[in-house]
Amino acid sequence: MNYKKPEKLKQGDVVAIVSPSWGGPSAFPRIYENGLKILREWGLKIKEFPTARMDAGFLKANPKIRAKDINNAFADPEIKAIFTSIGGNDSVLILPFVDKQIIASNPKILMGYSDTSTLHVFLVLQGLVSFYGPSIMAGFSQMENLPESFKSHVYEILFEPKDIYEYKPYGKYCDGYLNWANKENIGKVNPIKTDNGWHWLQGTKKVSGKLFGGCIEVLEMIKATDFWPLRYFWKEKILFLETSEQKPSINYIEHALRNYGMLGVFDQISGFIFSRARDYSDEEKIKLEEKIVSIVAEEFGKTDLPIIANFDVGHTDPQLILPLGIKAEIDCQNKSIQLIENWMK
Repeated sequence: MNYKKPEKLKQGDVVAIVSPSWGGPSAFPRIYENGLKILREWGLKIKEFPTARMDAGFLKANPKIRAKDINNAFADPEIKAIFTSIGGNDSVLILPFVDKQIIASNPKILMGYSDTSTLHVFLVLQGLVSFYGPSIMAGFSQMENLPESFKSHVYEILFEPKDIYEYKPYGKYCDGYLNWANKENIGKVNPIKTDNGWHWLQGTKKVSGKLFGGCIEVLEMIKATDFWPLRYFWKEKILFLETSEQKPSINYIEHALRNYGMLGVFDQISGFIFSRARDYSDEEKIKLEEKIVSIVAEEFGKTDLPIIANFDVGHTDPQLILPLGIKAEIDCQNKSIQLIENWMK
């Protein structure tokens, strides 16, 4: 399947801000407004939809209103991209009210991660490319206190698409941010740590496939619903999964991965990428990686399925943007991961 691609951004474009999950901007407006600065710096015009700053309690009780903003943002011909304010834990509730026809007819950049996984899956199932990357409050707001390579990466993905793009590990990361309740912490992150890059757990060959994935806990909420892919969908996909700030246990991840195996996913995908697990110690990361391999290789017999862990995606910063629906290549011999088709039109 060839997925519909959005247009790249350019200076002067209008972009939408929505809150499809938690109403974070109402709780921490300074953090939110600090994130908007980057978009303005890049010459973008911001159109805040009603949910952007709505009270968090009201939004939680009204999933239809959250879905309405998604529908209206996609339907608005002025809007070139849609950025989520932040994630949360219940965007699954808006899916019955998101309009499939409106989404499918209006391919646009949708950027967000964590609980936005539900919307990314929805877009892909309607045949659209979608962008798993930073949100306004978690990623954009801290951009000036993260490595410059992060800012340039995000800009390049949004404004300067290419036919081939090779990902590189940042080599540094942080687990989360300083207390948002203190105004002196605006834009700041927890201590930056050095990192030894991606961990190539198994695989010897070069493979390719369309990227697909998201936050492992969020995806568990939509399994077996009408919003989950059918069995044939997984053929020649490169699956990526990442963990949230809730720090799911190794046992939780084990059970979720075993379920993917029972769904036949490991029989069909070309490669498997797992994130750097947020707030895991080095010892816990080793145990997690051992568990991943034991499930994929031992329980389901996929001993040469390429598996890469400790990947810069999701809830540790800085993160790489993964465009769902775009063809990527994993080269186990040269230890490289790259996009091998243009992600915009």
